[in-house]
Amino acid sequence: MSHKASYSDPQILKDFIVYLDVIKNKSDLTIEEYESDLILFFKFLKLYKGLVPSSNDFEKIDISDIDDKFIKDISLNDAYAFLSYCKNERDNHEATRARKVASIRAFFKYVTFQKQILDENTMQLLDSPKIKKSLPKYLTLEESIKLLHSVDSKNKERDYCIIVFFLNCGLRLSELVSLNYTDIRDDGTLRVTGKGNKERTIYLNDACIEAYNNYMKVRPVDGIRADQKNALFISNRLRRISPKTVQHIVYDTLDKAGLEGYSVHKLRHTAATLMYQHGNVDVLVLKDILGHENLGTTEIYTHIVDEQLKKASESNPLANIKADDK
Repeated sequence: MSHKASYSDPQILKDFIVYLDVIKNKSDLTIEEYESDLILFFKFLKLYKGLVPSSNDFEKIDISDIDDKFIKDISLNDAYAFLSYCKNERDNHEATRARKVASIRAFFKYVTFQKQILDENTMQLLDSPKIKKSLPKYLTLEESIKLLHSVDSKNKERDYCIIVFFLNCGLRLSELVSLNYTDIRDDGTLRVTGKGNKERTIYLNDACIEAYNNYMKVRPVDGIRADQKNALFISNRLRRISPKTVQHIVYDTLDKAGLEGYSVHKLRHTAATLMYQHGNVDVLVLKDILGHENLGTTEIYTHIVDEQLKKASESNPLANIKADDK
């Protein structure tokens, strides 16, 4: 198992984390989020139910003693009180609270049907906050080119290749850092392991292949730890590059390009939008490229184009000219 529970987690949470990993095949990031959400939930409940003094440092509240009885005593109202705390005390927006609802639901489904601690799933009716749908933010074609031309660092070939892969392949951050050079095949395809360890194949274009070849000429070979020698992107410490380092590379390059308000994930949105806008890529094909589970997730990019068409129509200088009143 790659993600290990904290030693201070209650046993029931440790068991749940193992279940998520070996049975549900969840990604490390998803498991970490579930664990973090449930730790926060349990700490809140101990404070909310008066099981620890209110003067206690919240972060230091011990939850290792949580047992089956504690789980059985958690009510639906307790969960809503927790969501209220997250909104009003921790300033969590809708999406963050919705993720916490998903974590709680998954855990209670597990303790009801897998562990059979509960006779009835008390969180079955737990509602999730309504999330406002907004169009994803992305770079224009001109801004994307500017970003590529702004790569200027000690590891220029590596950093350029990273940004090229983001902008051309629509990779998630977790997917990029987990790439091995053996995932690049002789036929010019890239094997990507996405959410739930599901594999998909992406065809690399000329820009990707050129950036990859230039990087491989300077990629370190000696001194890399045996269990990481196949990693594609290598850090200055001769280890597989970390998500935090990649984020730093992207933010630094965005800053040099004078582009504000963007993130690593926005580069994934950019790739998808540019493919749909300029490449006439069918939404079903785009779904496969991005590794989306549901078509509805991919269709957001069709809405971007619809919005642009609407704005283009509204910007016509004749848009506000009306017939003279007779």
